[in-house]
Amino acid sequence: MRILLIEDDRNLCETIRFQLEKERHLVDVCHDGRDGLDLLLQDGHDLILLDRMLPTMNGLLVLEKTRAAGIVTPVILITALGELYDRVEGLDKGADDYIVKPFAFEELLARIRSLGRRSGKWEPDDMLCLSDIQYDCGMRQLSGPGGTLQLSGREGKLLEIFLRNPDTVLRRMVILSRVWGTDAPVEEGNLDTYVHYLRKRLAYVNSCMSILTIRGIGYRLESHHVS
Repeated sequence: MRILLIEDDRNLCETIRFQLEKERHLVDVCHDGRDGLDLLLQDGHDLILLDRMLPTMNGLLVLEKTRAAGIVTPVILITALGELYDRVEGLDKGADDYIVKPFAFEELLARIRSLGRRSGKWEPDDMLCLSDIQYDCGMRQLSGPGGTLQLSGREGKLLEIFLRNPDTVLRRMVILSRVWGTDAPVEEGNLDTYVHYLRKRLAYVNSCMSILTIRGIGYRLESHHVS
């Protein structure tokens, strides 16, 4: 599944990400409350691991705003505040589960599996279809009316984000975080370069879909439904 980890302790964050990726999960990380909220509002993850104490915006407020926006993605709060009042407050704000630091990674995995059984929504989703194209996330193969081609890893991640959020304006910061990671030393111009590559790939398979530039904000994949 695709997991969003919002945690300002960078050492703990990297440890959790490493262990989750060993379990074959896809993990995006963020260390800031407001940036985390921006990612949450894209609604592109299967599970959220949310620290309660975050810079710029605390985790409870992030959670409250997320639920107010109608996003129902399961959330596990991760925090050092383990009193009964703290747990009740977190659950009342919309958390699905609560785990107190320090914790064993095996316990976190068990809680993730438990939420998966309850929601029943985490089925394999390797094939994405929209308008006149298909994209196999595992094989990184893009298919359209004009044929099939292999994408690079970066192109594939970028296309997957667009396909999971069609007709939605995606902000540059959100795309950079999802494709390159929050800590990667990347220049914003790299994003424009890869969008250019992706436009060429869509043209190669003769797709009618287009990636529009929203000046000063980001990009939007415009889907045209074919009959």
